[in-house]
Amino acid sequence: MRILLRVKPGASRTAVGGRYDGPSGPALVVAVAARAVEGQATKAVLRAVAAEFGVRRSAVTLVRGATSRDKLVEVEGEENDIRARLERLLD
Repeated sequence: MRILLRVKPGASRTAVGGRYDGPSGPALVVAVAARAVEGQATKAVLRAVAAEFGVRRSAVTLVRGATSRDKLVEVEGEENDIRARLERLLD
């Protein structure tokens, strides 16, 4: 399942949850402590998303947005479980 993300690098702590209504539609907010330097924030985002959705890190793939705050990721797993978790996180 593909999920739009809005990344907040340099946060005081890593957190997944919240809604950002951007030009591409609603996106899940992911705050990470890592800085946006040499892909550190992107790596931290992928780890945080994997942990939040209860899948292995290898099940989360960056589709678009390696150097952007707006990212699109593919999360592999049971689609109904992922969709239900996403709905809770967006609220």
